[in-house]
Amino acid sequence: MPLLRTKEIRGMDAEAIAKKLVELRDELMHERGVAAMGGAPPNPGKIRALRKNIARILTIMREEERLGRGQVPAAGKKPAPAGEES
Repeated sequence: MPLLRTKEIRGMDAEAIAKKLVELRDELMHERGVAAMGGAPPNPGKIRALRKNIARILTIMREEERLGRGQVPAAGKKPAPAGEES
């Protein structure tokens, strides 16, 4: 499970992000079930990668919500201070 890049997540629309989040959570639940039953995981780092991807998506979703916009500024750009337009 490769890590999702923030640029990839920001490029998705809100519906695609929500769908991806559900997919990752289902996959994480499955992997945790396999680990709980004592099965040897074929990829030991997969649970960690899934958790990081979920956290990354949730962070970006909250940033968008906090800014009150549909899109977050491009990586490396800071939002303008309140009351100032750029």
